[in-house]
Amino acid sequence: MIRYILKRFGQSLVTVLLVTIIIFLIIRLIGDPTHLMLPPEATEADRQVLRHQMGLDKPLIVQYGIYLLDLFRGNLGMSYRFALPALDVVLHALGPTLLLTVTALAFGILIGVPLGVISAVRRDGVVDQIATVFGVLGQAAPPFLFSLLFIRLFSIELSWFPTSGYGSISNLILPAIALGWYSAAGIMRLTRSSMSEVMDSEYVKLARIKGVPERTIIRKHALRNALLPMITFTSLQFGILMGGAVSVEFIFAWPGVGRLILESISNLDYAVVQAAVTVGALIFTLVNLGVDILYAYIDPRIRYA
Repeated sequence: MIRYILKRFGQSLVTVLLVTIIIFLIIRLIGDPTHLMLPPEATEADRQVLRHQMGLDKPLIVQYGIYLLDLFRGNLGMSYRFALPALDVVLHALGPTLLLTVTALAFGILIGVPLGVISAVRRDGVVDQIATVFGVLGQAAPPFLFSLLFIRLFSIELSWFPTSGYGSISNLILPAIALGWYSAAGIMRLTRSSMSEVMDSEYVKLARIKGVPERTIIRKHALRNALLPMITFTSLQFGILMGGAVSVEFIFAWPGVGRLILESISNLDYAVVQAAVTVGALIFTLVNLGVDILYAYIDPRIRYA
């Protein structure tokens, strides 16, 4: 088991290293931040001095080496726009984003799994037909469309929820549902597919012949064996939701990382963009590492594969 965990941890480190290279190169292609940091009347000599102070006049390989060393030290640079360490700026916005993402994912699991199980057990029934419509809508429409529709219906027409803001449960409900509907639809469809396959398997038929109650078959035999693909999909949804939160945060004026990244790109704030994407990549990698370890506990055959 320890060997399996160390192997997955090494693969995660390689993934993070590749991500840092991609982040570093893409950020350098955005543009020169000195044009925004200095006033219009600044001379080219002034820009060269600032570039030297920021280390932008060094070769890319040297800049990347400095970036890696600073990353290991927990120093991701200073934000020129906020005049604060970039990591502090990102961590301040990370809390709202994680709250929104986790709530949206919880909504997806709580709605998607029961709907998928019922649809698989009672195929072609009323619930199955409703779940099919729910899944098609959720997978076809992007989160920002649901956000606009929800604001129009529940905030403007019915006045049930605020149109934007942060700080209370009422502010969280609409953006979480708008963001989580996509995951709920995907989880529902995958659960239905996995459960249908397991329910038609030979060992489930044998359990029925032996007289095992249907609820026990569904809970102990079918659902447990259909769990692995659902865990994989759910872990991927966490990263997808963090990325999809950008548009939802912008529409609902949610003070999260997605909104921060958009504003930082517009202002060419290198340090904040690098820090935000790096922290996001680290979180996503750690989540997937945790899922790999969870696999080994659920199905011991995986660790010996």
